[in-house]
Amino acid sequence: MKLSELKSILAIHPTLFPRFVLPDGDHVPAHYHLTEVGHVAKNFIDCGGTTRQTESCTLQLWSNDNDMDHRLDAGKFVTILQLGDRVLPGRDLEVEVEYDEYAISQFPITSYAVNDPHLDFTLATKHTNCLAREKCGVGEDSCGCVTTEPAMASACC
Repeated sequence: MKLSELKSILAIHPTLFPRFVLPDGDHVPAHYHLTEVGHVAKNFIDCGGTTRQTESCTLQLWSNDNDMDHRLDAGKFVTILQLGDRVLPGRDLEVEVEYDEYAISQFPITSYAVNDPHLDFTLATKHTNCLAREKCGVGEDSCGCVTTEPAMASACC
């Protein structure tokens, strides 16, 4: 989900309570705090030698069991997102929710539903992948590089 879409949904339903549904069906505890709105830029090189860049808006959610009565409505949530405009570039970025259950994980938002008094945002999992399959020759059953450069072959496989 793009940041502009998230802001629009929240602004349309300011009195509802955003709720985040984890990939396993559990929810982030209702007393979460939105502690960070961040711009994440990642510059990297894949195993085939191609340089790449990705950007996203990351929202960090934190639960404090000493503050069980805390509830963040959509109006306040969108206000916090607007504060993030100071660190976000003008581009409309994909949003990922950062939350730690056992380890810090980032989850893209895939959809939402209005379930009064909640706005349910469905989170998906992320997975690693080889971005240079054409150079590496990675198929379903192989990891054989198809490069003539020895340095690339050892780096790729």
